Amino acid sequence: MAKVQLIMPKLGESIIEATILAWNKKVGDKIELDENVLTIATDKVDTDVPSPVAGILAEILFQEGATVGVGKAIALIETAAGAEVKASPAVVETLVSNAQPEGKHEAPVTLPAANYGDGSRFYSPLVKSIAKEEGIGLEELEKVPGTGQGGRVTKDDIFAYLANRSKQPIATQTTTTSNTQTTQTAKAGNGQTLQVQQFNLPNIDTSGNVEIIEMDRMRKLIAEHMIMSKHVSPHVTSFVEVDVTNLVLWREKTKKAFEAKYGEKITFTPIFVEAIAKAIAAYPMINISVRGTEIIRYKDINIGMAAALPSGNLIVPVIKNADTLNLVGLAKKVNDLANRARANKLKPEDIQGGTFTLTNVGTFGNVMGTPIINQPQVAIMATGAIRKKPAVIETPTGDVIAIRHMMFLSMSYDHRVVDGSLGGSFIRKVGDYLEAFDMNREV
Repeated sequence: MAKVQLIMPKLGESIIEATILAWNKKVGDKIELDENVLTIATDKVDTDVPSPVAGILAEILFQEGATVGVGKAIALIETAAGAEVKASPAVVETLVSNAQPEGKHEAPVTLPAANYGDGSRFYSPLVKSIAKEEGIGLEELEKVPGTGQGGRVTKDDIFAYLANRSKQPIATQTTTTSNTQTTQTAKAGNGQTLQVQQFNLPNIDTSGNVEIIEMDRMRKLIAEHMIMSKHVSPHVTSFVEVDVTNLVLWREKTKKAFEAKYGEKITFTPIFVEAIAKAIAAYPMINISVRGTEIIRYKDINIGMAAALPSGNLIVPVIKNADTLNLVGLAKKVNDLANRARANKLKPEDIQGGTFTLTNVGTFGNVMGTPIINQPQVAIMATGAIRKKPAVIETPTGDVIAIRHMMFLSMSYDHRVVDGSLGGSFIRKVGDYLEAFDMNREV
């Protein structure tokens, strides 16, 4: 007999740990090759972990709710000696029991405590490394808001904190009194002591005819991420109205032929993504992130598209290298990601690496919106509902009023690094591409 370690898989370049949500098997259960053994969660998505071998679940090393680093053993699977191990040696290790006395095997790998000193929270090795490099001590690190599982501080959290560290006072004493204005003694970056006014949330009366609904895990993460984004980035929103008559008529004329030829429905989303990718190529400083006083410009154009989940929550799968895909390729990618989002089949890599986000508020009948930036990006565009409206059309013989298909584009951007000139010019460029859509474009 042999024992194989089931390893916490690597779920992306930036993910170094995951939380065990549920074990689908219990000790003693038979497991087939590739059968899902447990469900794990990162700060982004939930995913199943399949077994690399067939056998019996011999031992569970971490219980539900535990956060485990990637590459660590989470269970032992007993299998026949010489059984094929599907995964690479980097993923699993075979422990042959006949190399040791009967009934004994190597001690299971356990994850050591990773607290930063005697801190009250878990800090990942990456967060601790960043904190050490930036001279952040335990007392200061404990005050960094965490948006991860159970309030953990993520890489994005500490970068967001560092971006505002020199501007924000560091609290030295806090007085909290329910539902009243309080005063916080704080020290500014220049050493000056300030009195900062704080407000507590008002009481909510739950004694009447109410229902109390606990947020699910994803809704909590979304809420924390939105609060963090508004805290980090000074939001400005610009709007343009766009005449999309040409692309509406083209889609209506070609949608049946498009589906017959490519086996894909053509929606407006890939057309919007195409226009955004072209505009980013023209204005590359919209495709950036901010780290402290550094601007990181991405050379890849990876466009996220907000999609609704069956639970009502939103997730943002990413179209990688959108500028390298033609309209057919974009349609295939958009449909695939949207379908897998609705079926809860997205993989962690599907929602990583976005550099710009598109959200379609027109889906809900809204004509415009003021979306919140998807950190660490610096801009997000919303497309409104397309409506028939009377519009003034310039012709060689004079202006005329005609019924046109019109829509609003709105874009929120981080005013730290994107000023009105860049933000306004970019959204206008997207509108120009949409208005210039070729009605005679071949399918």
